[in-house]
Amino acid sequence: MGRKGLITDSYQVVKHKKEDGQKKSETRSNQKGSAAVVGEVPQALTKEDSELELLKQFDLNWRFGPCTGITRLQRWERAKELGLDPPTSIRELLLCHKDDPRYLNR
Repeated sequence: MGRKGLITDSYQVVKHKKEDGQKKSETRSNQKGSAAVVGEVPQALTKEDSELELLKQFDLNWRFGPCTGITRLQRWERAKELGLDPPTSIRELLLCHKDDPRYLNR
């Protein structure tokens, strides 16, 4: 019996130098007291960003059924008809921005 071919036999082995990773971790650990990595500035979300994040959470919640092929408003209405109690704030938000495709479509 011969050796069975493994999937890893098809790919080239790539070895990374550990020195680079060690240097990066050392520089980060030397920056005691800094909350973030250099270049990252925490930014407050705008009202629009927070609304879109709320809609994204609605999209990701499977409790209200699948969201493929329909708009967010159609999904909300379907969930309401099925008695799944979707948040009314989502519907109000969608109706306020009914002409903006960023809000209506996923």
